[in-house]
Amino acid sequence: MISAKVIKDSINPRGTRITTFELVYWRGIHAELLTHRAFSRNSASSRAIPVNTMLDYIEANPAMPVHWGKNQPGMQAHTELEPENKARVQSLWHTACNEALMLSKRMFNEGAHKQVANRITEPFQHMKVVVTSTDYDNFFWLRDHADADPTLAALASKMHVAYNESVPVQLDYGDWHLPYIDTKKEQGKIAAYFVDGEEVYLDEAKMISASCCAQCSYRKQDTSLDKAIDIYKRLIESTPVHASPVEHQSLCFDSSYYWPEGTTHRDKQGVYYSGNFRDWIQLRQLIPNNVYTAEI
Repeated sequence: MISAKVIKDSINPRGTRITTFELVYWRGIHAELLTHRAFSRNSASSRAIPVNTMLDYIEANPAMPVHWGKNQPGMQAHTELEPENKARVQSLWHTACNEALMLSKRMFNEGAHKQVANRITEPFQHMKVVVTSTDYDNFFWLRDHADADPTLAALASKMHVAYNESVPVQLDYGDWHLPYIDTKKEQGKIAAYFVDGEEVYLDEAKMISASCCAQCSYRKQDTSLDKAIDIYKRLIESTPVHASPVEHQSLCFDSSYYWPEGTTHRDKQGVYYSGNFRDWIQLRQLIPNNVYTAEI
């Protein structure tokens, strides 16, 4: 149940690539993915998925490690358990999973909200995550490696293969990298944006893209404009702003201008950044009040 799919891949005239993945992996390795701060992420939430839906999903697809390491000093367990011990440990894992499912169901029947009842099954959940970044090399260097957690290494390996096999689309200044949105180019520039075959305006495409990134929390995805407007109002036009779904949509900009709108800082080589993205402008950074600012 580990998968890695490139859903949008773009490159700007300066050769800086931005890539969006849709991932599925064991929740047990999620904390390690979060340590990579160059990544923008939206992920399936235990607080968003109904308890019965979660229980059915786990029963059909219980999550577990890909490598059953034998106890030894240090962080790495390069040797697996002997077959008999491995079978017994796997049996205990399934027993723990069944117990957690039963207790979660009982909590739900007692009236507990999903943000409570789903927590106890988290060690056995797979999760869907949308990740966008301009910088994957350090992640691949560290995680597609024998010393990494084996389950995270399996994910990183699949991501690395997908990244190397993907061919980024050349974008021009003013074009947008929009996950889940199809495009048509004319004379080297994006001329139209499409969702499920229907042409939409650019502002609508941005909202639908953000909506789809946010909806990975629910497992089901609605690409309609009505759904996008509803989610956009609840997340982006609310107070406080919940802006993580608008970090993935990124503008290809001309860096010859001094401090283009949406850039946040520069590195020692003078390369502009927008939040955690290098050489692309996040939609988030163009939205007012996207972070808390203390009154002076």
